[in-house]
Amino acid sequence: VQLQASGGGSVQTGGSLRLSCTSSGATLGYYAVGWFRQVPGKEREKVSCINNAGGVVDYRGPAKGRFVISRDNDKNTVYLQMNRLKPEDTAVYYCAAWDSVSFCPGFNFVGEGHWGKGTQVTVSS
Repeated sequence: VQLQASGGGSVQTGGSLRLSCTSSGATLGYYAVGWFRQVPGKEREKVSCINNAGGVVDYRGPAKGRFVISRDNDKNTVYLQMNRLKPEDTAVYYCAAWDSVSFCPGFNFVGEGHWGKGTQVTVSS
């Protein structure tokens, strides 16, 4: 599974961005997908995950109430709609896919994960 995150950019506080995680070479609908973010010098942070069918989601910390995860398996894409962005949301955002029904909810790292390259999100005050 080769994943690519896109849609990052620079916005002002209160703005919105929609990130996309697209798969090439594999049917993303077979995988649960998680979004993570990382700031240099800090540990990678869990943001949100969605199961393979899209009926189960999990939001962590700052994502609760502001971000919405969804997927379109026909387009082999998982989305992360980020609203009311804050400067502390500035990070590199990554998506990862897990071939496990246990991955979401709960971010249970069972089996092999497939990580994509990240996309930078910068929120200015």
